[in-house]
Amino acid sequence: MTDHKILNTLGLKQTLQAIENHECTAPEIIAACYDRIEAREPEVGAWQYNLTREQYLQLYRSNQAFYEQSPLKGLPVGIKDIIDTADMPTEMGSPIHEGRQPVDDASCVALIRQAGGIVLGKTVTTEFAYFKPGKTANPRDLSRTPGGSSSGSAAAVADAMVPVSLGSQTAASVIRPAAYCGAVGYVGTRGTFSLRGVQPLAQSLDSLGLMARRVEDVVLMRALLLRDSNPLEAAQMTRPKRVLLALGERIGETDSAMQEALAGLVQRMQEQGVEVVELGQGVRLDEMVAHHQSIMSYEVARNLAIESANPELLSEPLSELIENGLNLSREAYLRSLAIADATAESLWQPHLDADVILGPAAPGVAPEGHGKTGAPHMSRPWQAMGLPVVNVPGLEDEQGLPLGVQLIGRRQSDDTLLGYAGWLEKLMGFEA
Repeated sequence: MTDHKILNTLGLKQTLQAIENHECTAPEIIAACYDRIEAREPEVGAWQYNLTREQYLQLYRSNQAFYEQSPLKGLPVGIKDIIDTADMPTEMGSPIHEGRQPVDDASCVALIRQAGGIVLGKTVTTEFAYFKPGKTANPRDLSRTPGGSSSGSAAAVADAMVPVSLGSQTAASVIRPAAYCGAVGYVGTRGTFSLRGVQPLAQSLDSLGLMARRVEDVVLMRALLLRDSNPLEAAQMTRPKRVLLALGERIGETDSAMQEALAGLVQRMQEQGVEVVELGQGVRLDEMVAHHQSIMSYEVARNLAIESANPELLSEPLSELIENGLNLSREAYLRSLAIADATAESLWQPHLDADVILGPAAPGVAPEGHGKTGAPHMSRPWQAMGLPVVNVPGLEDEQGLPLGVQLIGRRQSDDTLLGYAGWLEKLMGFEA
């Protein structure tokens, strides 16, 4: 199996299995990734920094025996440029931190290296993981946004430049770009992964995220980041029995293509014996959007105290967010935190037998233009509540552009949630 086009279609777990079966080698996979980067990076712009092909292969060969015996076999991983790396700058999409070189790896990076992954490079992020876009275009349609803030991580995976990448989410920074670019995106129950060495934006909301081509790849990477003793023992693919439907209009604006695609998916699920019922009207998801915004603005205004000393180097949206946070009373902030926690507990009470929630991952397909990254409201309620979420690609509009849907689970139900996501992925027949 030496055809690089074929190698680029494999998910991470499939690739590792192919190496074990002597169907291909790790250097062949590495070469396929670099071939793709050289062909597409000038247009897509997913990478802020990256090793050259020669640097990567030298690193691999310098410790080849270790990589051959490791879980990740020396395969490449992309790292969002708000996550510290000891061998590459971490600039956070801002001129304020131009040339900033961390002395240590973030914990998540260290764990990936210990598992035999090699950091191919740092993927483009928006400014401090907020709204100001970087240089990345959507690989499915270069005239459109890839979403944000984990724009480069989503684009690199979706365009077969790298099998997996790390992102982060404070509002919708993993789920939305995964939805727009057509990748699997996963955000765990808040607190699942270590955030040591990850630039904080809003500590009550921040989460590490994973981008991959298939759900099973997320399961594998999650296990490695948790130091699971059996990283290849994945959550079992399971058909949910009862699904709660969170219609887009319950949260905010949703376009007709998304509404039609979601309705069609619901019908297919029902044909498979899944009971689908609408989430109770007593849960005001639109209000949760506002509470999320309050929590985020209050905490950002405190976390970016150093950067606020250079207002001329901040974008207008970020400056406005900081100003809003400074003008928000602590009482209002604490009230939003309390309501988010209470809602996370009460959300399931009328539906104790429900397995999972299904809803749009974004209002529609990726918007045209590169000046903005799209609307984040479809993720804000779940992120405020700290719930685990998976974007499952496979739906498209009439132009063939990705329409992402997300599954939302109970706190600490991540393994079960990923099992449901694997079933949904198969139902939709998704192949990256």
